[in-house]
Amino acid sequence: MLARVRSGALMGIDAVVVECEVDMALGLPYFNVVGLPEGAVRESKVRVISALKNCGFELPQKRITVNLAPADIRKEGAAFELPIALGVLAAAKLMEEEPLGRYLFGGELSLDGWVKPIRGVLPLAVAARDGGYEGVMVPAANAAEAALVEGIHVLAVHNLKEAVEHLTGEKPLSPFTRETGSPALSHGRPAPLDMSDVRGQADVKTALELAAAGGHNVLLCGPPGSGKTMLARRLPGILPTMTFDEALEVTKIYSVLGLLGDDQTMMRERPFRAPHHTISDAGLVGGGPTTRPGELSLAHHGVLFLDELPEFRKNVLEVLRQPLEEGSIHLARATQHITYPCRVMMVAAMNPCPCGYFNVPGRKCDCKAYRIHDYHSRVSGPLLDRIDITLQTRPVEYHHIVRDDGEEPPSAYYRERVEAARERQRARFRDEPGVHCNAQMPTRLLRRYCKTSSRGETMLEKAVREYGLSARAHDRILKLARSRADLEGHERIEDLDIALAIDCRQMDRRGWLDTNTQGGPSNSQNTAFNQVRRPEQGSRSPEEP
Repeated sequence: MLARVRSGALMGIDAVVVECEVDMALGLPYFNVVGLPEGAVRESKVRVISALKNCGFELPQKRITVNLAPADIRKEGAAFELPIALGVLAAAKLMEEEPLGRYLFGGELSLDGWVKPIRGVLPLAVAARDGGYEGVMVPAANAAEAALVEGIHVLAVHNLKEAVEHLTGEKPLSPFTRETGSPALSHGRPAPLDMSDVRGQADVKTALELAAAGGHNVLLCGPPGSGKTMLARRLPGILPTMTFDEALEVTKIYSVLGLLGDDQTMMRERPFRAPHHTISDAGLVGGGPTTRPGELSLAHHGVLFLDELPEFRKNVLEVLRQPLEEGSIHLARATQHITYPCRVMMVAAMNPCPCGYFNVPGRKCDCKAYRIHDYHSRVSGPLLDRIDITLQTRPVEYHHIVRDDGEEPPSAYYRERVEAARERQRARFRDEPGVHCNAQMPTRLLRRYCKTSSRGETMLEKAVREYGLSARAHDRILKLARSRADLEGHERIEDLDIALAIDCRQMDRRGWLDTNTQGGPSNSQNTAFNQVRRPEQGSRSPEEP
């Protein structure tokens, strides 16, 4: 007597269809699970037998063998208990096998037969849709999550008996229906952290607005108390609203890790992850014994904030090079190869020296020159080259601290401009799959959409020669200038856009530590930033450089 039921095993953030073959044969009563099961799956036989008995099902005293195919994929978690229990009933001829072939099943069983929620329901529903199945049968607590996938029926069950009664036709269940408009994504409530809380730092706010408009990476270097962390934590409040497809990708990652809240079926806000500097490389990019996603993937389509950047171990920082460039992380292990998405905005903060007060007016720095250079050398050149905006923050002046006139622009002001800029980019890249913002432009699109004037070319050539910028830095300056043009509604990149983009890359200039002036950014940086339109200037066009 043989029965087959389909479920799913997680491979990265996707589910692979697994066939649960249940064989019931003569012999001493025994329950065996094969097919590369890990501990929780091997223990499922105890819970399955108890759940069946406590639900009133009498099983024959025979030898039961459960095979989870394909056998070369590791099976983890307790999601196989519901399909195994249904397969045992079908093999014992207590129900028909035919209805089992129309669905994918997943659920953990308690000893009294109740179906508990599981991780990875969203990837299971996607696998059912892609595999041509009619739908999925999942715990009632996970039904809303599975219903995010359109084109399939979602059957929500509370206990094992309810599942059997539906499959036998005794008490059919109605497919779970999602509330109308539930997938809509919007900034319905204001962010708890608003940009107006930060006093002064107008140049840095302009740079963060530029970063949000094009999805660019940022590094802020300045003394303690200059607002670096405050600004970084308010960046998600000015980012554009996630599209439904982006939210679905992020939700899959959080579903696999079981990080969705009890009443949360979808990630509606862009994630913000701020790991501590003691994190390991596996914790940051993913891996470990179960090859789980790391903080880098948890920040997908959001912000990864690395505070005190030089304090991170060097091997941890260096693994960021390739993922920041490609937007994905490839983990190769002896038994499997997994790719996790990690299209993030990396925002990092650091002090100018170990004590934090190098070149700060009114404060004395006791750090030796070699210690300062050693401190900055912890952030390697290749990693710094992949950061589009590198700025120095200055101490906040007293009149900014005590001012309470409500003149600081709120996050809503910046978000409105960023949304408009991103809308222009969506229209520009509508026929380019995988490209959603300027920071993701490949070289062929860079040459098409980032043409400059002859004066802009001259400025860029001079910057590359004088500051020792790399070819990658050259391209990133062009992308940054394109984002600035989108913010201001320019069809063509103007000279001020190029000047501002050049001045946004200060820390990767050759010898910037030796030529740094007292009090922060260089004179050329102030010249470009002072010509940028401020919120109080209304819609007036910026001055020509």
